[in-house]
Amino acid sequence: MQSAFTEDQFSKLLEEHKGIIYTIANSYCRNVEDRKDLIQEIVLQIWKSYDRYDERFKLSTWIYRIALNVAISAYRREQRRTERISPLDEIIIEPATETEKPDPRVATLYQIIDQLDEMNRALMILYLSDNSYREIAAILGITETNVATKINRLKLRLKEQFNEINPD
Repeated sequence: MQSAFTEDQFSKLLEEHKGIIYTIANSYCRNVEDRKDLIQEIVLQIWKSYDRYDERFKLSTWIYRIALNVAISAYRREQRRTERISPLDEIIIEPATETEKPDPRVATLYQIIDQLDEMNRALMILYLSDNSYREIAAILGITETNVATKINRLKLRLKEQFNEINPD
């Protein structure tokens, strides 16, 4: 168990791990205003959960777990609320800078990932964020063997779908 954050410690923690928060928020929420709300909710949950942080795990693992839980819950609420299919022509991850042109192949990959169920989407986001199988297993609460099997199957499935869309 930890004592409470000071504001400076919390700000530093957020600055060091903001990439995780933005990656998850961008992957589960397309609307800019809704994404801002999701980021706020993730940050609030990190703040509220700090006294339950288990030091056996890396901070990034703990933050991924909170961010994914909040994002998946928000995604499910939104799915129930709208009950409609989102258009696939939107780019899920915004370009890093305004001058950078997004690679259309990357946009296609993220469109395919966006169609996955919550668990498989989380797996691919964590895998594409260079997390080890051990870290992914800890974040998602499944075994490393299960992670490896699911990721290998997903990679084959994504490759097949990608090649159908981009045959060249």
